[in-house]
Amino acid sequence: MTKSEHVRHFGFLVFPGFPMACLTSAIEPLRAANEITGARGFRWTVLAEERAPVASSAEVMFEPGATLSEARGLDALFLLSGPTAHFAHPRASIAALRLLARQGVRLGGVSGGVFPLARAGLLADVPVAVHWCYDAAFRAEFPDLDARSEVMRIERGRVTVAGATAVFDLMLSLIEEDMGPEVMTEVACWFQHPVVRGPDVIQRQPGWRADRTQDTLPVAIARAIGAMGTHVADPLTIADLADRVGLSARQFDRTFRAATGQAPLRYYRMVRMKKARQLVQFSDAPLSEVAEAVGYATTGPLARHYAAEFGLSPQEDRAARNLFREGGTRVRHRAEG
Repeated sequence: MTKSEHVRHFGFLVFPGFPMACLTSAIEPLRAANEITGARGFRWTVLAEERAPVASSAEVMFEPGATLSEARGLDALFLLSGPTAHFAHPRASIAALRLLARQGVRLGGVSGGVFPLARAGLLADVPVAVHWCYDAAFRAEFPDLDARSEVMRIERGRVTVAGATAVFDLMLSLIEEDMGPEVMTEVACWFQHPVVRGPDVIQRQPGWRADRTQDTLPVAIARAIGAMGTHVADPLTIADLADRVGLSARQFDRTFRAATGQAPLRYYRMVRMKKARQLVQFSDAPLSEVAEAVGYATTGPLARHYAAEFGLSPQEDRAARNLFREGGTRVRHRAEG
């Protein structure tokens, strides 16, 4: 049984192309908790701006249970989208979100859902958990917001979550809060969810080698890679990096190669190219601005290094990404009849 008679009601506002895994990772643990306890401690509603099926990232269609303007009795509303999502009806939808916030409804953004929430002006003055693959695009579009690398942030009526597994973690914490640790543990075991993470846990990010993530690297090398990530627009020299982590240049090169399988300079370039690709794919910034953001004075060297890393130019990559988005829209319209 739940600790209180209140049934928590969550809304999930989905945009075309929203990450389906994030929605199922939110709903399934709540469903399991209800089944385990035999009590309806949680309920949920999938919302959209319009009463029409919405295509997920996997091109699976979801029928909304209500429109955003019809949302009633919510405890929290989470926006689920890709980073390029925009409101179909900005004035009405943003007004509806602001009204819900004034009524005490928690507002959240999941994965790319932090972008439309930020565009609505509803993430000012709170730290925002941004998925690492969207970090550069988010910081470029919202330089005044406090982007963080944690898996989730919960503060002053706002909840931001970086990805599907983090959503599962969030729901487990809410289940524990309402139904107790025993129910939470049983739900986690139902899905073989290994570790329950709370706020302030840093996201895991891929390292260069396929068998390693950054958190498993030697401390000095992890610190050096962290410095690379914070000095993309103003790259440090390899000598500077070695000095920052207390190693000689020769020791640094040898230790870095052993840990990552790559020379430091080669790795650093890839860090910069990954940031550049985020801006190419998830923003409309001109290539001159992309180049400047990752430490290039002109677009020529950027284009050469980009093509060497990804097999196509920035322009080709952006065009291919836009073509994919347009294809997803066509699938959605066909399914709607």
